[in-house]
Amino acid sequence: MGENTGNTPYKVEDFFDNIMDVFYDGIYITDSNGKTIKINKMYEKLTGLKKEELVGRYVSDLKKDGTFDIALNPTIVKTGQPQTSIQVNKLGRKVVLNGHPVFDKEGNVAYVVTYVRDVTVLSQLKEQVSSQAKLIEKYHQEAHYLRKRNIKNNTIILESPKMKKLMELLGKIAETDTTVLILGETGVGKDVFARKIHEKSPRRDGPFFKVNCATIPENLIESELFGYAPGAFSGASAKGKPGFFELADKGTLFLDEIGELPLAMQAKLLRVLQDQEIMRVGSTKVKKVDVRFIAATNRNLDEAIKDGTFRSDLYYRLRVAVLDLPPLRERQEEVMPFINHFLQKFNNKYKKRLELSEEASMLLKHYHWPGNVREMENLILGLVVTQDKEKLDVKDLPGYLRDREEENSYLIPTIDNIGNRNLKEIMEDLEKQLLKQAYDKHQSVSRVAKTFNVDRSTIFRKLKKYQVI
Repeated sequence: MGENTGNTPYKVEDFFDNIMDVFYDGIYITDSNGKTIKINKMYEKLTGLKKEELVGRYVSDLKKDGTFDIALNPTIVKTGQPQTSIQVNKLGRKVVLNGHPVFDKEGNVAYVVTYVRDVTVLSQLKEQVSSQAKLIEKYHQEAHYLRKRNIKNNTIILESPKMKKLMELLGKIAETDTTVLILGETGVGKDVFARKIHEKSPRRDGPFFKVNCATIPENLIESELFGYAPGAFSGASAKGKPGFFELADKGTLFLDEIGELPLAMQAKLLRVLQDQEIMRVGSTKVKKVDVRFIAATNRNLDEAIKDGTFRSDLYYRLRVAVLDLPPLRERQEEVMPFINHFLQKFNNKYKKRLELSEEASMLLKHYHWPGNVREMENLILGLVVTQDKEKLDVKDLPGYLRDREEENSYLIPTIDNIGNRNLKEIMEDLEKQLLKQAYDKHQSVSRVAKTFNVDRSTIFRKLKKYQVI
């Protein structure tokens, strides 16, 4: 191009060909008569046609000799409107044409600039856009799902001293970025507490993903957690796939049932916890991630270490901050609030007005609840869905609740089940239950009076008082 001598500035025209070659699209410029004026290198690359074959020739002649099967110039010059079409040249190359008019001062078409793109490239771009759209939709669905879960199921009722103290500890832990281990029986609400930690943490605006380590097949769990590179194994996507470690970047990953994780994966998880680095299956490229880990289990990990099914080094790395959730039977103050919460929730959902009698409420209150809050939620849901009457009595409850004598131990007050009742209330509850049992058995006021060796009028008055008859 030569050097710029003296003070004479370079003109844009001097660089016109070089400027055209910068574009990623092929460019084909013709004048109003259809004469080829300029083409760039990308056009040559896309079509396989050379500049020397085209510049100076008219598009009408190029069409006649079969170089092109279509030419946009005549239509654009005539209408003054942009045109789009697909062109196939004599080499069999198929390209997309987008022709645009360039007007002179009088408003006439002076030139036609046509942008040329490879159909194959456009198809690839379309696939990429479609793939990205699906991924975005997946994120939107996950976010929508989590919002619904948080609104509907993220309920923590705090009535017992144990739970109030636990929530204070949760608040302190959430403010940090430390790894958390949540312990507790099945159904006690470990996932609810994991979400609550995320919501109260500085990562609250980042993603939250839950992975149940017990439900993913052992041969798939590595690719689910770490992702995989394109073509990493038979049946793998040609584009590869990010794993949960990548998806949870800048957020929180909740590993539920961590005690069920295979030993080989435990070693790999330990490295991720220590280094915050992952490598996709089939890849040699290390990638940094920024993830807060919360793990949960209903297993006794100390026993699992002794059995050789859980790594002690992973256990010590996980138990930096521990939340040990008590079972529902140890926080009796919360049983009735939970029952009322689920009744309201499912009554609203199914447009019902189901209530529990005092006797039914008392039985549920003192039930052992081996399945904890999850068992209770499913029980109340089943009652609301299957029962037509508005007020349920003991006989309307499932048989396993009515028939097991140990579940009726609430008839005998103990220091552990009196709740907040005073002595008068305790004695009235006991009297009511005994009278009701006797009347249900004898169906006669006189016989009940005889059973307790008191006057019939006294029994009648008390049965009326407690609404037994």
